Amino acid sequence: MPNKCKPACVDLLADQLKGLLKRYDTNKDGKLSKDELKAAFKSLGSRIPGWRAWWAIHHADANDDGYISEDEMEELVKYAMKLGFQMH
Repeated sequence: MPNKCKPACVDLLADQLKGLLKRYDTNKDGKLSKDELKAAFKSLGSRIPGWRAWWAIHHADANDDGYISEDEMEELVKYAMKLGFQMH
């Protein structure tokens, strides 16, 4: 009889999530734009990645430049951790 195990879901740790988000800095400018965040949230399985990206910038962008810099990354990770994203 074939084994019908379901794939396990694992909560992302803060460091893992930070690393994943940083990979979406596609132009390598050290900041995450709304479009880059949208792609990141989409990869995490968000059904509304554009809205999540907008809200993430609103939440974590301390200097109001419209980007998430390295200095603001901790707040972005806190926001994303609250959403409970998982690796499948």
